[in-house]
Amino acid sequence: MIGVNRARAFRLVIAALALAVIPLQAAEMTPIERSHLVAHLEMTRGWLIDEVSGLSRPQLEFRPSKDAWNILEVLEHLVVVRPIYWSDLQKALQGKPAKRLLTSNDADILWYGIDRTRREVAIPPERPPGRLRDLGKGLDAYRAQHAKLLEYVKTTKDDLRSYYVERQGCDAYQWALLITTHEQRHILQIREIKSHPDFPKK
Repeated sequence: MIGVNRARAFRLVIAALALAVIPLQAAEMTPIERSHLVAHLEMTRGWLIDEVSGLSRPQLEFRPSKDAWNILEVLEHLVVVRPIYWSDLQKALQGKPAKRLLTSNDADILWYGIDRTRREVAIPPERPPGRLRDLGKGLDAYRAQHAKLLEYVKTTKDDLRSYYVERQGCDAYQWALLITTHEQRHILQIREIKSHPDFPKK
C-alpha cells in the first residue's frame, strides 16, 4: 500500500512539473472584466470634465495650502503621467506571460481610488511642471490620452491577467484599472479643493 501511495505521489509531482513548464495560453478578458474596466474609464472621463469645466482662472489656480497643488496642476499631473503609465503597460505586455504572486487584488485597487485618507507623494518625473495655463488645452490632451487607453481596452485580445507590472506588483489588467482609479483619486482631490472654505466663489 505504501508503495502504491509513493508511486501515485510521484506521478502527481511529475504532472505538476509538466504543467509548470507549459506556456500560458492566451486568453482575452472576460466580458465582465472588459465591461467593468470600460465603465470605470468612461466614468472618470466624464466626471473629471464635469468637475473642471466652467471654472474661472482664480478657481483653477486656487491653492488650499502652500504646498498643495491647484486644480490646473492636478490636471497637468494626469496629463503627465498618462504616457508613463501607458508605457508601463506596454512594457509589461512585451514580457513573457507568467503567473506571479500579486501584492493586491482588484478590490484593493478600486479602494485606492476612493481612500483619500492615505496620501501619496508623486515621484519627480510625475509631478506637474507648472506649464499648463490653458484648461482647454489640458482637457484636449487628457481626452486624447484617455481615448487611446479606452479604445485599447474595448478592442484588445491581449491576455492582461498573464502579464506582470513590476512597478506595482500587479497584473496588466489591474494596472489598467489602477490608471483609472488613480484618476478617481485626483478627481476627489479636485472636489476637496473646491470644498475649501476659501475657494473663490467665481
